[in-house]
Amino acid sequence: QVHLVESGGGLVQTGGSLRLSCIASGFRLDYVTVGWFRQAPGKERDWVSCFSGDGSTYYADSVKGRFAISRDNAKNTVYLQTNSLKPEDTAVYYCVAGHNCRELATGYWGQGTQVTVSS
Repeated sequence: QVHLVESGGGLVQTGGSLRLSCIASGFRLDYVTVGWFRQAPGKERDWVSCFSGDGSTYYADSVKGRFAISRDNAKNTVYLQTNSLKPEDTAVYYCVAGHNCRELATGYWGQGTQVTVSS
């Protein structure tokens, strides 16, 4: 059975950092494309970052230069390092595994982890 479990969210001040983790079970993360989405209250879900099967990484313009996605195949875990956080980064962050970055939203989703950035 496929599961993705996120952790690492929390409350942080503007300018702070958090490292989000996503542990997969039931499949190998190094065989798929993985990424992160986020959804703020009352807003649409936004794509944040993607780590494709060939090792390429992609970021939304809003987080480029501040966030970094990485993968530890031995731990079957994907990370999202979030730096220089802003109040507008406040959202529930979801880990997703799928076939490719373009269709990532159609893949498997975790339950999400809350990130709150105070001003």
